[in-house]
Amino acid sequence: MSKKSEKSKKKTKDAKQKGDPKLTDQKVKNKALKKDKAEKQAAQEQPTKTWADHLRVEKGFVLADLDTSSTPGFDGDKADGEKALEGIDTLLAELQERLYAESKGGGKRSLLLIIQGMDTSGKGGIMRYVVGAFDPQGVHHTAFKAPSKEELAHDFLWRITNALPKPGEIGVFDRSHYEDVLIVRVHDIVPRTEWMKRYAKINAWERKVAASGTKIIKVMLHISKDEQKARLSERLDRPDKYWKYNPGDVDERGHWLNYMEAYQAVMDKTSTVGAPWHVVPANRKWYARLAVANLVLDALKDMDPQWPPADFDVAAEQKRLAES
Repeated sequence: MSKKSEKSKKKTKDAKQKGDPKLTDQKVKNKALKKDKAEKQAAQEQPTKTWADHLRVEKGFVLADLDTSSTPGFDGDKADGEKALEGIDTLLAELQERLYAESKGGGKRSLLLIIQGMDTSGKGGIMRYVVGAFDPQGVHHTAFKAPSKEELAHDFLWRITNALPKPGEIGVFDRSHYEDVLIVRVHDIVPRTEWMKRYAKINAWERKVAASGTKIIKVMLHISKDEQKARLSERLDRPDKYWKYNPGDVDERGHWLNYMEAYQAVMDKTSTVGAPWHVVPANRKWYARLAVANLVLDALKDMDPQWPPADFDVAAEQKRLAES
């Protein structure tokens, strides 16, 4: 070994012993680079979160803690959101057609979208901008109002069962059987002992529906009380919105906290593995529409409906057609 090499090694050794700042900095940088590389590799190995992952109600969920102006799962602004929504229409329409076609080949599957939320939470916008992407012939839409005398003569789930989508259809419930554990609780329409039993009945009913081939997507559009006030005010300021205004909505605002307690109970008791709830922050209308559209899109992709095979001899029919 040359004297020069020996001197260089000695200098490095002496520098380490004395704590040379340059060597220490390099060591820190190397360590940081290794950590950064490891974090990037770990991030790449992590599965990408779906919209359902961001919005699904899990154990310990607290409704009051949710920021109703937040945009979980989306980093863009309103313009980005509206642009992203435009690109979903075609995908939704194609998957709906495949689901409908599958039923013509004997398929039994369908999809049910349940939308709940306080007044002015944007349910109408979901119908227009999300459900509007589908062919109306394959959509079974039901807006549940106060039950009729005939409906009251039956179990509360009777009218809901009658409105379920048929094979190949996409069913949409604008409000639903959950009103029977929300408004009836808040306004004491039925005894507590009665509505308390309904959570278990709902879970059992939804399990049966899912087992029959219907995929259930449950969505709560969650707005703040202040946002609701602003939307009601807009309806009073614009003559073209008068028709949407209901004086009873102001009365219901007096029960806001009671409704939030009722919704929390719904999340606690009926968000199941087979039919989980998804709470969508809805102060930003564009985000709520984008979120629901993606929840439906992901559900249909997961179902992966298939075009049915021909029930005739394709080659023979091509020949017959050519000769006709």
